[in-house]
Amino acid sequence: MAKPEYKRVILKLSGEAIAGEKGYGIDPATIKDIAEEIKEVHALGVELAIIVGGGNIWRGQTGETMGMERAQADYIGMLATVMNGLALQDGLENVGVPTRVQTAISMAEVAEPYIRRRAIRHLEKGRVVIFTGGTGSPYFSTDTTAALRAAEINADVIMMAKNNVDGVYSADPNVDKTATKYEELTYLDVINKSLNVMDTTASSLSMDNEIPLVVFKLNEKGNIKKVVLGEKIGTNIRGK
Repeated sequence: MAKPEYKRVILKLSGEAIAGEKGYGIDPATIKDIAEEIKEVHALGVELAIIVGGGNIWRGQTGETMGMERAQADYIGMLATVMNGLALQDGLENVGVPTRVQTAISMAEVAEPYIRRRAIRHLEKGRVVIFTGGTGSPYFSTDTTAALRAAEINADVIMMAKNNVDGVYSADPNVDKTATKYEELTYLDVINKSLNVMDTTASSLSMDNEIPLVVFKLNEKGNIKKVVLGEKIGTNIRGK
């Protein structure tokens, strides 16, 4: 059996990642496909935590354009991430992967509260942990949640799965055909070049805690496992 490059990882999934081709809502077939890929990684003995966004159901920016208060709109988005997390948990447990959902917003009948030591213990016992509810505070993205939780649980890497791109480019490759792909970057590059990878808060937090980031394409079968095994796909972001 191949030896994983990383022992403990954070996998960041966007809400759109579980929406399938529709781009909105929750697609059961897509959930099943992602669960099967995660199962392969879990079988390698990797300790895996997942951050899932909520953009397939609600975006805070949408509420703002409607005249909604930003904090209120963000709280709705946090609830959307809980819905996605529960759906992903169901998909994982249907393929035999033990899973726990933790939420930064208290809802005891639905999920465990986020408790750092409990999360680490779940990982040590071979359970996949899904972190939902964002940071529990408005004005922070799920990218920032990924960076924060990675620092808290001492993750070896953040794996950021993208839907339609296979790494970080100088511009949107779906719009600008002259865009070039970066194989390696530093977090300072990401910030100084204003690259659309993570928001500045998430990038700074990851840089300060020296947490590597790998940006790769999700919808190519086997890519999650390839990243865990250390294969050079996507874009690697490290250090300063």
